[in-house]
Amino acid sequence: MGIESYGNLIVWQKAMDLVVLVYKLTGNFPKEEIYGLTSQMCRASVSIPSNIAEGSRRSSRKDFRNFLLTAYGSGAELETQIEIAKRLKFGKAEDYQKIENLLSEIMRMLNKLTHELKD
Repeated sequence: MGIESYGNLIVWQKAMDLVVLVYKLTGNFPKEEIYGLTSQMCRASVSIPSNIAEGSRRSSRKDFRNFLLTAYGSGAELETQIEIAKRLKFGKAEDYQKIENLLSEIMRMLNKLTHELKD
C-alpha cells in the first residue's frame, strides 16, 4: 500500500506535537523519575508517530492497520501514565490539559483510521 509521505498525515503531525508536549512536561518531573515515569511517558509518546510512520511504509493495508493498533496501544499507555503522574502531583492539573486534549484527538483519529483499513 504505502503512503506517499507519512509526514502529510494529520494524525502523524499531531502525534509529533504530542511528543514535544510530553517531553516539556516530563522535563519538570522529579529527577528520581528520569528512569521511571519520565522515561516511560517519553517512550510511549515517541512510539505513536513512530508506528504511524513505519506502518505507512508497509505494503499492505493489514500491516498498516496493525502498526496503527500498536500506536493506539501506546496512546492508552500514555493515558494511564498521565493519570499516574497527576495522582502523584507531578505538576499542576492544568499542565496536563493540553496533552490530554491532543492525545484524545489522536486516539479518535487512530480509531477511525483503523476502522477504515479493516478488510
